[in-house]
Amino acid sequence: MKLSCLPVSFFDDIVAGKMTVADWARMGAELTLDAVDLSILFLPERTLAAAAAIRQQVESAGMSVTMLTTYPDFTHPDPAQRVRELDQEIQAVHLAAALGARFIRVTAGQAHPLTGIQEGISWAADGLSRLTEAAGNLGVQLAYENHAKPGVWSYTDFSQPPEIFLEILSRVSSPHLGVNFDTGNAAAFATDPVAFLGKVIGRVVSVHASDTSTHGQLNHVLLGTGVTPFEELFGCLKSQNWDGWICMEEASKLGRRGVETAANTIRRIWTEA
Repeated sequence: MKLSCLPVSFFDDIVAGKMTVADWARMGAELTLDAVDLSILFLPERTLAAAAAIRQQVESAGMSVTMLTTYPDFTHPDPAQRVRELDQEIQAVHLAAALGARFIRVTAGQAHPLTGIQEGISWAADGLSRLTEAAGNLGVQLAYENHAKPGVWSYTDFSQPPEIFLEILSRVSSPHLGVNFDTGNAAAFATDPVAFLGKVIGRVVSVHASDTSTHGQLNHVLLGTGVTPFEELFGCLKSQNWDGWICMEEASKLGRRGVETAANTIRRIWTEA
């Protein structure tokens, strides 16, 4: 298992320029992570040159980028906006390639009030399929996640319910689209998180290790202190000889100590599972 981290606790500081991506990469190296993760929000200038410059900063710290997280909205009721979302996401995949990222996290879109279930499923599957066709040869693995509600969205994730996520996934059979299995989302929204993992394990290319304090909604807490059944989930992965990247979604707001504690916890649980 390789371990990286998406620094949700530092999002505000990085976006505001109070902390740089280089600062984050140096912290990741000091905490002996295997790599670091970035959000598309960390790239105010979304050009290949800017992405290449960030890659150089990360690599100068002895790190690399595992995943670029993005938030495409393929379920928007406006067809023109869905076209724009696809164009923007294709651009994001090019940026991920310039960053040297192994994965790019993609989403189905928002649960817009005017989007019906069946049309939303069709639109999301179509958008993801078109994305795989356009970006499949860029060397970046697309990792689809049923998310909660990112700060850049007005509504929750359309495919937050596991049954909708599974239906969309079943309609996009491309090997270029895998699953980013989010442990906190599963604990919050799936009746049986381990059974849910079992249904997608053959397509899991990465894992977001996150934790929630309660079932029914995602309330981020320090990894290992909430209700997420990490031992059982990791045991399920290891039983299938899965040995890939676990990308911690560290959102405890405890700063450097939160990242360090989370890393120690995930490594311990993985070893013991």
